[in-house]
Amino acid sequence: MILKGTKFQIKVWKFLKTIPKGKVKTYKQVAISIKNPRSARAVANACAKNPYAPKIPCHRVIRSDGTLGGYSGKGGIKQKLKLLKSEKVAI
Repeated sequence: MILKGTKFQIKVWKFLKTIPKGKVKTYKQVAISIKNPRSARAVANACAKNPYAPKIPCHRVIRSDGTLGGYSGKGGIKQKLKLLKSEKVAI
């Protein structure tokens, strides 16, 4: 799959593909993992602009306080919750 986006978005999206099914990471954890520890908001924005959901699983990224955050894929936050439950994530 050829990804179309900014360098930063593509970096985030490629990392999201490494999050195993049934696991979640926070926006901050993703930022740290891609070597941009102060870019949690930018990670959230990259997730929000992800045109490849759910193939690139931005639904596996949540807020540091444990709440879901947003979901830009079809169906919005209800779909994010449904996807996480289908992966047996305790929310």
